[in-house]
Amino acid sequence: MQFKKNTGLVSVLLILFVVIFSGCVEDETPEDSDPVETVDWRDVELTDVRTGEVFKISDLEKPVLVESFAVWCPTCLQQQKQMQELIELEGESITHVSLDTDPNEDIDQVLDHAERNGFEWYFAVAPTEMTEDLIDEFGVEVVNAPIAPVILICEDGEARLLGRGLKSAEELNTEVMEGC
Repeated sequence: MQFKKNTGLVSVLLILFVVIFSGCVEDETPEDSDPVETVDWRDVELTDVRTGEVFKISDLEKPVLVESFAVWCPTCLQQQKQMQELIELEGESITHVSLDTDPNEDIDQVLDHAERNGFEWYFAVAPTEMTEDLIDEFGVEVVNAPIAPVILICEDGEARLLGRGLKSAEELNTEVMEGC
């Protein structure tokens, strides 16, 4: 019984000590230190796995369709085939980027996927920070490969996530023409 009373007393004293002295600790961040610089996901340097070209989505000619995908995803492959069809319909008037957001995949897997399927637009692997920024802006569904997430970026830089599910070439073209 004596042990339980002492344990309770020690706990109370410990809590009081923490509360009283927590205000006495100085902020260890020097006032003149630079704040952490954040980079918009559109300004992250990416490498096209097919060509080795380094690019930023913000530097690409608009409008841009950015498709978040994973090489294991059959819906993503179907969406990419619709992207291919859109290129055949509209030519190069729309820039296409397939962005692998699966943290378990790498450049070699993405390159193999693009080559095996004959795709010839930008393919890149998203760095973790970029994926986190995409989730912050659009929600977790932007990296949910089976719902075929596609982001439309217009000439004014405005970006929006298009509806869920596989989108036909015609639907994508309508989104670009009416949404930008």
